[in-house]
Amino acid sequence: MPKIIAIDYGLKRCGIAITDDLKMIASPLETVDTPKLMGYLDQLVVKEKVDTIVVGVARKLNGEDGHVTQNQLELAEKLAKKFPLLKVDIEDERFTSSMAAQAMLMGGMKNSDRQKKENLDKISAAIILQEYMRRL
Repeated sequence: MPKIIAIDYGLKRCGIAITDDLKMIASPLETVDTPKLMGYLDQLVVKEKVDTIVVGVARKLNGEDGHVTQNQLELAEKLAKKFPLLKVDIEDERFTSSMAAQAMLMGGMKNSDRQKKENLDKISAAIILQEYMRRL
């Protein structure tokens, strides 16, 4: 069955999350260096039979764009052109980093693992994906 992936886009690296076959559970998958993202997605889309890509978009509390928002919106446009048969959507990613940090703490993750930004990025992507699915 087709899956949904989510991207927590950052200027240095991107967290990636993916659904299960039934599109009920979002799981952290990988953290990819941003310059390598498109090549990684080329392989992932085929391997996992992805039908939807969700890009997290940073907004401030007042709804204004954050410092990376334009880059995230540009990524969504590039993905829509690169993968015309896939649905490309955006999801508000406010608070996902703090929610991911809290989840790591409450989940009992060791301090040394919590300090790795890569873990925070892919867990943030899973939260973005779970919120997207909940909203559907």
